[in-house]
Amino acid sequence: MAFLATWRFNLFGLHRLHLWLSIGLLFLLQASTTQAQPQSTYIRASRLGITFISSLDHPANDIRYQRALLLGAAWNRWPMYWDRIEVAPNTFDWSGYDRLITQDIQHGLSINAILLGRPAFHAQGGGVAGLSTATFNDGSDIPGPGKLPNANNYWATFVYAAVTRYKPGGLLATSLGWPAGAGVNVWEAWNEPDLTMFWSAGVDEYARLLKVTYLIAHQADPNTRVMFGGLAYGNPDQDDWLAKVLAIYAADPLRQTYNWYMDQVAVHNYTYARRSGLVVSRIETELANHGLSRPVWLNESGVPVWDDYPGPVWTANKPGERLYRATMQQQANFWVASTVLAWASGADVVFYHQLYDDCGNQPGGTNFPPHNGELCVNGAVCAGDAFGLYRNERGEACFSQHPLPGSPRPVAGAYYRLAQIFGKVTFTNPNVDSHEGSTVVSFDRPSTGERILVMWNRTVADIKLDVPALGDQAELYDIGNQDYGLTPTDGKYTIGLSALTTDDLPGLPAGELSGIAGTPLIMIEKINPAMLVTNVPISLTPGSLLATPAPRPTTDPAQDITPPTTNMSPLSVISPATFTVYWSGSDDSGIDHYLIWVRVDGGKWQPWLETSATQGQYTGQVGSRYEFAAWAVDLAGNWSLNTELTPQAATSVQ
Repeated sequence: MAFLATWRFNLFGLHRLHLWLSIGLLFLLQASTTQAQPQSTYIRASRLGITFISSLDHPANDIRYQRALLLGAAWNRWPMYWDRIEVAPNTFDWSGYDRLITQDIQHGLSINAILLGRPAFHAQGGGVAGLSTATFNDGSDIPGPGKLPNANNYWATFVYAAVTRYKPGGLLATSLGWPAGAGVNVWEAWNEPDLTMFWSAGVDEYARLLKVTYLIAHQADPNTRVMFGGLAYGNPDQDDWLAKVLAIYAADPLRQTYNWYMDQVAVHNYTYARRSGLVVSRIETELANHGLSRPVWLNESGVPVWDDYPGPVWTANKPGERLYRATMQQQANFWVASTVLAWASGADVVFYHQLYDDCGNQPGGTNFPPHNGELCVNGAVCAGDAFGLYRNERGEACFSQHPLPGSPRPVAGAYYRLAQIFGKVTFTNPNVDSHEGSTVVSFDRPSTGERILVMWNRTVADIKLDVPALGDQAELYDIGNQDYGLTPTDGKYTIGLSALTTDDLPGLPAGELSGIAGTPLIMIEKINPAMLVTNVPISLTPGSLLATPAPRPTTDPAQDITPPTTNMSPLSVISPATFTVYWSGSDDSGIDHYLIWVRVDGGKWQPWLETSATQGQYTGQVGSRYEFAAWAVDLAGNWSLNTELTPQAATSVQ
């Protein structure tokens, strides 16, 4: 299973602001370590999920759950390993999954459970013994009242037992008194069967496994949903497993009666944001070739970072050593662009992989301190997959030595922003408008009479878009915590998009400079129906941008008695001699200026900058460690209360 934070945005300006996740969200993130928040406070975006919020190998405590829920996740995805349940022939131990599913249900999460693995005593070559035998105990593959699984079809027996136990109204739900509808109702038949590391028995055997899964799961629970195992689609032009399975089913006389043996289809995508929309469209096209339509889920997506532990932070000037990885900012950009492109292509639900770094794709127990490459000797594992929305906590089995354990990366703020904007009401009528150098993805929100535009730059120079106004005002959001009021000028909004940073993704299509977007902006506008007739195309103007407006204050400075709060963006564990420090503040009336402090090698705090800017370049010395803290004063003259200086960001120069 290919299996806070800073972000850059530029609105009408040359300055790039690095901002923390919203103060309210940060408060909840901190509070979640000590007490659970009421479930009613969560967004629960029904079209967003996260892998491995919990799993058998990642037992979820309240901190894991609260952090996922605070970001707006509604779905959890994890594997249900057959070989860890049937511990001996006909001896089943459900205790671990009973606990796991109970915790997920108690926290209000919907579950995408992957049926995966096989006990050694039920193996047959690369496949499953008994799979070719009849599904049911009457010697047929025809469901019917009272029918049970064929005892010689071991996979059917396992799937029937799992669905019967964990379905809404099933054995566990009944014994624990769960409300109606609580339980597992999405069962995924294996993971990435088109990769031999997961399934080596070939496509015909997989088609049989999916068919048996569908028939026996629906016998146990007619309302369940069986999903075609998430496809890696590594080279679909040469090895399209969905097309091959559908071709097999096309010769099955019962395919129409039993829904072509699939209720949904899943696909995965990493690193190249545009591909998320392409693979979703590919699946829909292949289904349509057989006259079919099914919900499509992108239930794994993400990109690991190289500029943060446990990634290879020493590869800043070694692109060949960080292929398929990104910076923390690019990781956040990928999530937004990948998700909206998948939605625009028809994906129902999109999952981010994964909540924490956990062990990535490395062996369990892999651990080492932050370093600058000196541990990469004698074949030692010296880097890991930093996929996580959050860095690992202290005491974890893997990668537990980050100087900011458990802290969120910028992608956590981006996830929350999508949940905040897209998680509350239905959005429809998607459209992707790719101009030379930019992409604009639009959606309608009929219930509120609004449109949503998600925009990003695909060039290495700042650009600005002229967006025709369909109303009298709009809100513009970055993918962090700031929003801005906009009014059109001459019937249009002029929106600046900051340049992208090139990456190290090989094999990009001609003309693509990066697999990952520039930092996206999101605009929401209340539509005036009378203005629809004057709608003109969006236009692109290369060149420098205008001055950055300040966020709209919520309180008159004369009435503001609340001190501002400050945050600093996490720095890389290891930095070059000259590096950029970013800070931000939040206040009811607005920030007037900041006082930035620095401490070298644990010595005394010294003032560094007094400025209204939100970033600065610092030059240090090799071998020293630098810690930073920020004070702020608001427009009413209130100073922030963090007078006892504690580090808000830290790095070492090597």
